[in-house]
Amino acid sequence: MFDDPRAIYLTFGLYILLMLLLGLLAWRRTRDLSDYLLGGRRLGRWVTALSAEASDMSGWLLLGLPGYAYAAGYEAGWIALGLLAGTWLNWRFLAQRLRQQTFAAGDALTLPAFLAHRFPAQALPLRLVAAGFILLFFTFYTGSGLVAGGRLFETVFAWDYRLAVLVAALVVVLYTFLGGFLAVSWTDVVQGLLMCAALLLVPAFALSQQGGWTAAETAMQRLDPQLLDPWRGLDGEPLGLVAILSLLGWGLGYFGQPHILARFMAARDGAELHAARRIAMAWVGLTLGGALLVGWSAIGFLETPLSGADTERVFMQLVAALFHPLVAGVLLAAILAAVMSTADSQLLVASSALANDFYQAFLRRQATPGELVRVGRLAVLLVAGVAVGLALNPDNKVLDLVAYAWAGFGAAFGPTLILTLYWRGMRPAGALAGIVVGGLTVILWRPLAGGWFDLYEIIPGILASTLAILLFSRSWERRP
Repeated sequence: MFDDPRAIYLTFGLYILLMLLLGLLAWRRTRDLSDYLLGGRRLGRWVTALSAEASDMSGWLLLGLPGYAYAAGYEAGWIALGLLAGTWLNWRFLAQRLRQQTFAAGDALTLPAFLAHRFPAQALPLRLVAAGFILLFFTFYTGSGLVAGGRLFETVFAWDYRLAVLVAALVVVLYTFLGGFLAVSWTDVVQGLLMCAALLLVPAFALSQQGGWTAAETAMQRLDPQLLDPWRGLDGEPLGLVAILSLLGWGLGYFGQPHILARFMAARDGAELHAARRIAMAWVGLTLGGALLVGWSAIGFLETPLSGADTERVFMQLVAALFHPLVAGVLLAAILAAVMSTADSQLLVASSALANDFYQAFLRRQATPGELVRVGRLAVLLVAGVAVGLALNPDNKVLDLVAYAWAGFGAAFGPTLILTLYWRGMRPAGALAGIVVGGLTVILWRPLAGGWFDLYEIIPGILASTLAILLFSRSWERRP
């Protein structure tokens, strides 16, 4: 991609060094498991907002979504619309209540611990099942981030893909291992700002080179008029109800994402969350719009068309074509920022499930704070190792892996959390049934195809989970 990549090496090296320094600084402020998993619940509005959204919008924001916009045209706008609505609803209806109720529930540090405290009659099964689904789906989610990192290093430095994945994993694991939640949150602020700047700058330069948006649309019209039709799908056929619901359904996943919800739990107080919501919505609107513009502007700009998994390299191709290597290095570091800001959060939540919800709950109830931090750090290594194994397949697509994990969390935890926070009729059996049925529905629906089975699995998963909660909660009330 670059004839002389030395400037890129320098930029990436300085960026990674900055992230590791933040990790070392956070190491010195990490005293117990509360610090390691939630930063002592003392995050301010800017850190809460940018950390939540940077950890939400992983490498798929700079690879998967621009690639989909490049391949599908205006159809990709449906995904962005669903995500924007889901983000607002999540901040509006879950953030403050979750912060208040997790603190009141014995200062619960994890979602499984919160559910176990709220429903003590099913405490151990709830912790076990919830932690199990967290580990399962975060393996796929973290794997998607490492695929994105591997694709970045492979494309920019012409490394072997497997070596590139290992290097990406090493960088993320190092500072997550060191500083825990504080390191992750502080670095997320830097990474979130960098991601936003890159997604605004790159399409602006691409459009200026083409003569503005009108010229870009003319090029799209010339290449394939269907790209300008938001009512036509990737295959050129009119979008049906199943397709539109599937694209919008991405927004439903927010209510069950543990790595995002952890930021709400870690906020200093409710007032900070109220202010953070405005910051978060501004960031999400700008970055989603920028990601779509990257893909759309590249349709008429790139001379050599991209296809298949290569469409997810569209951001990198634009950067290489538009900018000097030194500037390009900073912009490409935004992909690394996106990968790191999400993969680190996922590793941390997965490690909390092992340390807090398996090790302490089932093996060592009297474990000391220092011992739990050490177990949490070892869990980071374990989960990362499994995710690396998944990511080593070069045929994986970032968006596909994210879609599966996103649906799994949304269906398993979304309905359970919403009803726990808002419905007085919620019962222990309902909470357990909601997690199990939602998660299993996603797993079983995924390989099905044809007709309504083409519906994104998050929608049937959420419906099945909600129905299970209502039925089992009512049956619990009627038991003798």
